[in-house]
Amino acid sequence: MSARDETANVRARLEAHAFFTALSPSHLDVIAACARARSVREGMVLFHEGDDATALYAIDGGSVAVQVHIPHRRPITLETLGPGEILGWSWLFPPYRTRFGAVALTAVELLVIDARTLRARLDEDAALGYALLQRFSRVIAERLEATRLQLLDVYGNQRAAGG
Repeated sequence: MSARDETANVRARLEAHAFFTALSPSHLDVIAACARARSVREGMVLFHEGDDATALYAIDGGSVAVQVHIPHRRPITLETLGPGEILGWSWLFPPYRTRFGAVALTAVELLVIDARTLRARLDEDAALGYALLQRFSRVIAERLEATRLQLLDVYGNQRAAGG
C-alpha cells in the first residue's frame, strides 16, 4: 500500500470511529497525519503502568484490558475496551507517563496516534484541542467511575471473605 493509500485508509478509519464522530474534515486530516494502522496479537502488552505515554490508541476491532498492577498480586482489570473506544489519555498531561497498563485480550486492530505530534497540533489549533478535550473529559470520567466500581467490588469481596 502506498503512503497516500495508507493515509486515506487511516483517515477513513478515523472518520468511522465513534470517538472522532462529528470532527471537522480538516481536524480528521490533522489527526490522520499523526496516525498509523497497527495489528496486535492476543496477549501482547501495549504498555505497562508507568511507561512513557507516547500514543493514543483508537480501537477498531478486538478487546483490550486496562489494568492496574498491585504488588505481589495479579494485575486487576479495571475495564475491557473494544471497537469504537480509545485507549490512553496520559499523553495529555505532564509528566506523560501511563497511569495503567494495557494488554490485548484478543487480536486487536487499532490506530496508533503519535502523542508528541498530536500535542503540537493541538497547541497550534485551539478548536481541535477543545474538541478533543471535550471527548477526553467524558472518557476520563467514565474510566474513573469504572475504577471506583472495580475497587468497590474488590474490597467488598475481601470484606465478605473475612479479609
